[in-house]
Amino acid sequence: MAAALLPATSPVRLAAGEQTAGDGAAVSIQNELLRVSVDRQDGRLLALEDLLAKHNHVGDGKSAGGLWQLELSRDGRKTVLQPEQAAAFRCETASPDQNRLRLTWEDFSSPDAAGLRVEVVAELEGGEPVSRWGISVDKPAAVGLEEIRFPRLCALRRQAEERLAVPAWMGQQLADPRKTLGGTEGRGRRLAWDYPGVLSLQCLAYYQNGGCGFSTSCDDAAASRKTFAFWGTAGGDVHHEVIHYPVGTAGEAPRYALPYRVSLGVFRGDWITAAERYRAWAIRQPWALESRLRRGLVPAWVLETGLWQWNRGASPGVLPPAAALQARLGLPVRVFWHWWHGCPYDIGFPEYLPPREGTEAFRRAVAKAHDDGLRMLVYMNQRAWGLSTKSWADEGAERFAVKAQDGKIRPEVYNIFTGKALVSMCLATPFWRNKYAGLAEEAFRDLGVDGIYMDQACSQKPCFDPDHGHPLGGGSSWIEGFRTLSEDIRNRCRGERAIVLSGEGCGEAWLPYLDLMLALEVSRERYSSAENPWEVIPFFHAVYHPYAVIYGNYSSLVMPPYDELWPAEFAPAEPLALLDQKFSRQFYLEQARTFVWGQQPTLANFRPALLEQRAEEIDYIARLARVRSRSIKYLLHGEFLRPPELSAPQATADFSRLSIYAGQKSRLTSSRKSIPLALAGAWRAADGDVALALASLADETLSLSFTIDRQYYGLPQQPRVHRIDERGREPIELPIGEDGRLELKLPPREAWMIEFSNRL
Repeated sequence: MAAALLPATSPVRLAAGEQTAGDGAAVSIQNELLRVSVDRQDGRLLALEDLLAKHNHVGDGKSAGGLWQLELSRDGRKTVLQPEQAAAFRCETASPDQNRLRLTWEDFSSPDAAGLRVEVVAELEGGEPVSRWGISVDKPAAVGLEEIRFPRLCALRRQAEERLAVPAWMGQQLADPRKTLGGTEGRGRRLAWDYPGVLSLQCLAYYQNGGCGFSTSCDDAAASRKTFAFWGTAGGDVHHEVIHYPVGTAGEAPRYALPYRVSLGVFRGDWITAAERYRAWAIRQPWALESRLRRGLVPAWVLETGLWQWNRGASPGVLPPAAALQARLGLPVRVFWHWWHGCPYDIGFPEYLPPREGTEAFRRAVAKAHDDGLRMLVYMNQRAWGLSTKSWADEGAERFAVKAQDGKIRPEVYNIFTGKALVSMCLATPFWRNKYAGLAEEAFRDLGVDGIYMDQACSQKPCFDPDHGHPLGGGSSWIEGFRTLSEDIRNRCRGERAIVLSGEGCGEAWLPYLDLMLALEVSRERYSSAENPWEVIPFFHAVYHPYAVIYGNYSSLVMPPYDELWPAEFAPAEPLALLDQKFSRQFYLEQARTFVWGQQPTLANFRPALLEQRAEEIDYIARLARVRSRSIKYLLHGEFLRPPELSAPQATADFSRLSIYAGQKSRLTSSRKSIPLALAGAWRAADGDVALALASLADETLSLSFTIDRQYYGLPQQPRVHRIDERGREPIELPIGEDGRLELKLPPREAWMIEFSNRL
């Protein structure tokens, strides 16, 4: 590499005491909290340093490359371009007072990059431990820009008790990520998550548990497609990057500037610390300000829900059980209804109509359910078309399906009993939107249902079909297509009743369009292998709880159902057979998570016989639902707070792993793991009151001791205290020690809200 070019008129600012790095000095910008340093010779990131903790997050191990990497295209060729290929590099600060660093690379050795120039700007703002990064590329028009990997953090510094927290829909946390990223058989492993879609938020965090950490986020209010990735080596090195995708003419223009900034910040704490920092930005964005819950647009019956029953099949196995459950509960029960449709599940979509029991019988059942006070959402996948259906060929659906970069469709097989595939339709096409909206209108207006569950809603599929009228790769066209689709459905169904739209998963970009979001991760153990190292966390809830109605779990007391329209030879001998009662503590854990994390409770595969056969478990979910119904200002509208750490004992519990797609002889596998016997959540209401949600999983009274952080919760020395249980709300004496210590006894399998108020 040629000597670095540093303009004499813009001298670099060196931090006091900074030493050489590599062949040249490190150039730094800093405020009182954070130092960012790059190599003067080539711009490699040398430091992302928490100055208070004196901890640098990068530079431990072998570097995996420079600060950025580009994928270029020219005359059908793909080229990867990296900083070390530049013959000239400049490093300058715009002004010492601005804490701004500008890095420029040019004169590249690759013939496909002739005339190309890359510029990176990093800046700090006073008082924040956050650096903000932008990148721009000037290039010849003949050179296409396919991908930008930026910023790249190489060789993350090792710490004890490392954690990786990722908002994959609801959220998940990985202990010892170096081990997972190290892979097996001497090979490293890469983990990547796309946004929007799998990632519900455009951020993540890597940290020592309770110690030093860094977070990566993007301030992209347009929700452009991007990927967050970590990769490792067998030797234990860990690296991180964010991948950006210029789309359409943006990648072909002579200049491309990333239309948002990437933030790299440091903190001390855990994933909640990172979530609270992201929340400060996120709740000011259009999707939060325009969320249907925040704007008061979610129909009242949704907000008044006491419990969701998730049953499948024709109405006799769905609606009368819901009425029986409602009578037992004494609260409104809502129906989450799969397999009502005339086609086999995960095969015949979108041939939903007529219902499998016939139109007239279905209408009568729905009318009777309404008379009983029930409301229902019916299943309709919002992007899938069955490749084996007659309508696929008759309607020429392939023209409007999502295409990969090779121009072909990508079939997805879920149904292992038939091997028949579904194909994802492109939401940017009016054809598919009209098809789906018409089906939703017919189900709502003609059949009388109350809403549509739009399966696979909070996800997207990049589409490269040039005939669909969107940029290749999609850009933000998927989200825009969903907005148009939801508006069309609501306009078609406008009248005395308002249609309700629910979607699978969590996603900030969908907040203005969905009334509810289904979060099933509270039941992770029920569908994930026992070897899965990830732990579920309410990352999305910590950011957006007051902006979204969240419901759902897989929690069931029986074996999974089997669709009567699937091949008979794979059907179980006894459908919906009772699970062994040794799995009841798993049921309690799922329901307790649902309660303390502020979701509407859900019970799957309910049948009235369970009122007697599993009375204790039904009593438990009923108790939680009743306490929740008295605590709506917290558990529906409240802001997530860091819960106290309970001194709850642990117990080893049996866990069932179930799937509707397991063979008859292997539909149930089991494992064991240690779990706490009490869970806690913490919530702040709009009026400033704070409440702790406590749920016991134990068969005996628990003596709990924990610390209340008065400053964090905004509480006086001795606030007024009330207890909310299934019987009501009453004042209690619960003195808090000088050090914030609080002790109480929680009865067996009890659920309480402990409410702290500054008001009389």
